[in-house]
Amino acid sequence: MPSWSKLPNMPLMVALLVPEARWAPAPTVVGLIAKVRQYHPAADVNLIRRAFVFAEQHHRPQRRKNGDPYIGHPVAVAHNVAGMKLDEATVCAALLHDVVEDTDATLEDIERVFNREIAHLVDGVTKLNKIRFRSKEERQAENFRKMLVAMSKDIRVILVKLADRTHNMRTLGFMPEHKRVVIARETMDIFAPLANRLGLGAVKIELEDLSFRHLYPDEYQDIRSEVNLRLEERKTYIDGVISDITQIVADAGIHADVSGRPKHFWSIHRKMVRQQIPFSKVYDHMAFRVLVDKQSECYHALGLIHEHWRPIPGRFKDYIALPKPNRYQSLHTTVIGPGGQRIEVQIRTHAMHRIAEAGIAAHWKYKEGDRVAQRDEERYDWLKRMMEWQREFDDPSEFLESVKVELFADEVYTFTPKGELKVMPRGSTPVDFAYAIHSEVGARCSGAIVNGGIVPLTHKLHNGDVVEIITNRNQKPNKDWLRFVKTNRAKNRIKAFIRKEQRARSLELGEQLLDKEFRRYSRSLARAKKLPEFKAYAIANSLSGVEELIVQVGMGNQAAVSVVAAVFPDDVKQRSPKRVQVGASDGVLGRILQKVKGRPGGVVVDGLDGVKHTIAKCCSPVPGESIVGFVTPGHVISVHRKHCVNIVDQDPAREVAVRWGQGGSGYPVAIRVVTETGVTGLLTMMTKVFSDMRLNIDAANCKEAPDGRAENIFNFHCVDLEELNAVVRRLENLRGVYAVERLRG
Repeated sequence: MPSWSKLPNMPLMVALLVPEARWAPAPTVVGLIAKVRQYHPAADVNLIRRAFVFAEQHHRPQRRKNGDPYIGHPVAVAHNVAGMKLDEATVCAALLHDVVEDTDATLEDIERVFNREIAHLVDGVTKLNKIRFRSKEERQAENFRKMLVAMSKDIRVILVKLADRTHNMRTLGFMPEHKRVVIARETMDIFAPLANRLGLGAVKIELEDLSFRHLYPDEYQDIRSEVNLRLEERKTYIDGVISDITQIVADAGIHADVSGRPKHFWSIHRKMVRQQIPFSKVYDHMAFRVLVDKQSECYHALGLIHEHWRPIPGRFKDYIALPKPNRYQSLHTTVIGPGGQRIEVQIRTHAMHRIAEAGIAAHWKYKEGDRVAQRDEERYDWLKRMMEWQREFDDPSEFLESVKVELFADEVYTFTPKGELKVMPRGSTPVDFAYAIHSEVGARCSGAIVNGGIVPLTHKLHNGDVVEIITNRNQKPNKDWLRFVKTNRAKNRIKAFIRKEQRARSLELGEQLLDKEFRRYSRSLARAKKLPEFKAYAIANSLSGVEELIVQVGMGNQAAVSVVAAVFPDDVKQRSPKRVQVGASDGVLGRILQKVKGRPGGVVVDGLDGVKHTIAKCCSPVPGESIVGFVTPGHVISVHRKHCVNIVDQDPAREVAVRWGQGGSGYPVAIRVVTETGVTGLLTMMTKVFSDMRLNIDAANCKEAPDGRAENIFNFHCVDLEELNAVVRRLENLRGVYAVERLRG
């Protein structure tokens, strides 16, 4: 029994205790309960009523942007959840999803009044509003991390979130324009692809069209006007095709439900942009769906349609034999229909259609509170992959970019020699394939055989490829692989190996430097490591232990002489050795530094300002990023980002500690901006971003990419990381810009 005395709002508690027979529900919840009872007659509707009262009481003072009572929003979200035929706990979570975030109610209140299950669902959807973040990107990334962890434990979390986002997008018109653009962009980049990955076809289509409406209002209105221009004529055509298909399959003894409609606006727009054509040239903007009872009837109906209308070569896809990762199954074909018009026909069974529309929600077992069946969870291994690598990203923008890559990736269907299917992102290589099999196979990958022929590791895989990986026990991951691998799994495993190797080298070098320093005082490093003073110095410097301290010495972040002074302070005072030349214990680097010293700059080398240095082009570091320096054979300090993949090949003995100083006049960077090709004046708008920020463009290279988009590369100088991020953000907000990324090397 809940402890009612601990909860506020006594009228609410009285309402919750009223027996069902005497309870008069508000009109807004009656339709919701009826909707739930249609698919779940045994549902605990009193629990839903109580959740409604709890939410209504707490949201009562609040209003939405359009002036309506706030309770209308959670009720609408609950209706969306009920439309997915989810259990009563999820419906309750939808009604309560904003109370913790927007009112004085707590998760403890929800758990006491309802139960732990509902509280966990609400917690998964609740944003991290109480925590201070350094940037909007960090807030967005951490909110998504939280949701990702919650949905990996209970997929209903993301179903509630998608229902919430769908209603917010339907009412987005009441928000200020700048907020509409931000929310619509996040929806297009994150939530629509998530819906697609979960197989929620109807939700994905609606989110894309609603985002399109606010991101590109002019293009949206143009396509909408074109679609509605000859509405009656198009309706007549669609009805005629439906009648023809129905008759064609009926004559063969197949009963089918046939429907037709124009394709959704965003898909039409993407085709226009990709193929650089006007609406009048989009011939297959109408899609017809044929639903039959049995799988064998799908192929029979396909043959009948191909007999009646000529199919377009290369436009047939069999997603029944090779389902998409989200379990979508259907036959797709494009034919020359009546009047010479191209029409797309999708053929699937009624069961396949339920999965296509509702995705994972179609497999939710609400009876007895069952979770999604294990075999269904296994089909969403992409979620497990995201959970694996999301922990490896510290940079919020890098994490979110990887999320978008993972969600947006088009797939290719490849096979092992034994016939095991491997679904890979388009553009994947044999190295990606090897890492998809196992991390060890990836690490030892030395070659590949595709369809019986040897191919280079840079070879891009295609649908139907049979891939055999050649391994060699002496092979190791190569930093050059980072230039062409596509999957996050491969990238992260390669980077982890490089970091491990770098750490091993730093550990070895640190031991050499410390051993030499201890010997100056007739002391042994081996014995010194066992002393409590050694460990205490490591802890005092926020390091995990002795080994980490040695690694930091090897990396140049800790001075060997400081460690000796901390462990044997009396010895250092009594017998100070000859002063070590700056840069290294043997004085070689110190002499080089003195030799090249001579011009001011923005980098301080081993405490010396004005040392001659260059900024490495492979990673182009800027102030605000951690850096490390190496003495080149030409006696110049080459400054790299601390995690640059190229420093693995550098001689650790030539490493020197560097930091950003004063006097830098700007640092070279390059960014790639991927844009639409049909937006008038977009190049002018992009260059205006630089001029408004008083930045000169050193070079610009603009060309159309193979996918029909435009690729624009800008080289310029910026003063620090903050200024660079400001440029990226302003470019991302331009209409017609798909993505902005920093180039390295």
